[in-house]
Amino acid sequence: MEVSWRGDKMALSGTVPEVGDQLPKFKLFDQSNAKVKTANLIGKVALISVVPDLATPVCTLQTRKFIQQADHYPDAKFLTVSNNTIAEQTGWCAAQGVENVDLLSDEELSFGYEMGLYVPNAGNLARSIWIIDDTGKVTYREIVSEQTDEPNYLAAIEALEKLVSRVDAD
Repeated sequence: MEVSWRGDKMALSGTVPEVGDQLPKFKLFDQSNAKVKTANLIGKVALISVVPDLATPVCTLQTRKFIQQADHYPDAKFLTVSNNTIAEQTGWCAAQGVENVDLLSDEELSFGYEMGLYVPNAGNLARSIWIIDDTGKVTYREIVSEQTDEPNYLAAIEALEKLVSRVDAD
């Protein structure tokens, strides 16, 4: 699979999970430098927003838009993953005045390689949105083809809403 950066095509590092696939095993680190594994994400519906670099305007917009939605869906986790260091993520939160956001660092690129989202030519993760059910199965994904574009927020929230209402009905 390829994405582009201002029109320049770049290959992703591997095979990207499809809708219906289980999340692969990976590890990330939270703001306390605690390891977060795939197993830690299972048990609750989750929206995983992947951004190439928090220090850029589009990544900031994407992260803020999903933070704003999180309160409307208390039965879902909202996570943002980037391969920024924990210090860079913490600095971003301070500069943006953002609290109560689940930022996860993939500085070691475990997530990037296992999800096939690492872009070697750019040195970062491909902008994407993932929604997983409470068992860790991918129910929605969008890999943004032009990395300088924003994702389709409405489609992601609609997919999340359908999943959350289905879980609430069970």
